Amino acid sequence: MMERKIIVVTAAFGAEIVRQAGGQEFFIPLIAQAGADGVEIRRELLPSINETLINLAELAEKNNLFTYYSVPEYLFIAPGILNPQLAQFIQEATLLNAQAIKFALGAGAGALTKEQLSQQLSHFTIPLLIENDQTLTGKLSPMLTYFEKYHGLSGAQGMTFDMANWLWVDESPIAAAEQLAEYVSYCHVKAATRSASGWRAISLDDSNGEWRQLLSMMPKEIPLGIEFPLEGPDLAAVVHYYVELLRHA
Repeated sequence: MMERKIIVVTAAFGAEIVRQAGGQEFFIPLIAQAGADGVEIRRELLPSINETLINLAELAEKNNLFTYYSVPEYLFIAPGILNPQLAQFIQEATLLNAQAIKFALGAGAGALTKEQLSQQLSHFTIPLLIENDQTLTGKLSPMLTYFEKYHGLSGAQGMTFDMANWLWVDESPIAAAEQLAEYVSYCHVKAATRSASGWRAISLDDSNGEWRQLLSMMPKEIPLGIEFPLEGPDLAAVVHYYVELLRHA
């Protein structure tokens, strides 16, 4: 069986830590040295766009990492209406040499037929992934409605399944996995716990272990993204530990 591909999401280091380090560039050599295969670059953590993306692409290639691009935007801004900035975001992903670009669903495809949506997306060459986010449109029902109708069309290559985001929208991660696993192309491995101020992400070793059951329900060949907090005095050792844990889980 092929080894799982492991991606480290730069947001796992914390937005403030990334800023203090001078940007996402700082973490790419560390991610590579930890044995990961790829890095997920976050648009919201870019101090500037085009020049930074080119630099990140070059650095990732130098360190033998592939890239994914995460855009904190809705794919659909109204029912059946694609985000008007989609072409710009795809261009940015191209500068990054990204293998995939990730959005939240937003308002959904409305009354568009599968053929109509396929035509609208046909000139985009980078696979689009849709993640269950922490908003109402990231709940199980709209995600399931979308993928049951549109999965497999040209230009949209499946779902990013975030294990913990379901908790923020009062959904069962297990129930979501049971119904959506067949559509999943990428999995954000994440755990969370409830505090007085709401849900917060935690490291896997501090969790109840449900992530293992969820992972067993995912397609075996998909890449896994580390998106839980990566912290500690020896950050490289922490990243290496979790890369190996997930690769052999």
